[in-house]
Amino acid sequence: MNVTIYHNPRCSKSRKTLELLIARGVSATVVEYLETPPDAQTLKSILTMLEREPRDLMRTKEDVYRELDLSNVDLTAEELIDAMVNNPILIERPIVIAGGRAVVGRPPENIAVLFPQ
Repeated sequence: MNVTIYHNPRCSKSRKTLELLIARGVSATVVEYLETPPDAQTLKSILTMLEREPRDLMRTKEDVYRELDLSNVDLTAEELIDAMVNNPILIERPIVIAGGRAVVGRPPENIAVLFPQ
């Protein structure tokens, strides 16, 4: 099974999630998304797997969220996705994808649903 983690090495939850994957013997492709941000189509795919809306995947406490007025309810899903593509710090982390499913590792133990015993 291919496993991908969208990871920020400066985030403790992201580091813990990666540690849990390693402890389970899972070999994952690590995408440091601040260095290599996902494109709009990839984000749409992740949102579909998560069964979430764009704003649900956004870090609303980031300064750029306020600066861009992303709480504006009139913004479309496309506009919110574009904001994340152009400002990847807005993307909640970590995101783990496996077997056509995805979870946000907050808390890191959430990833267990992707790897049944």
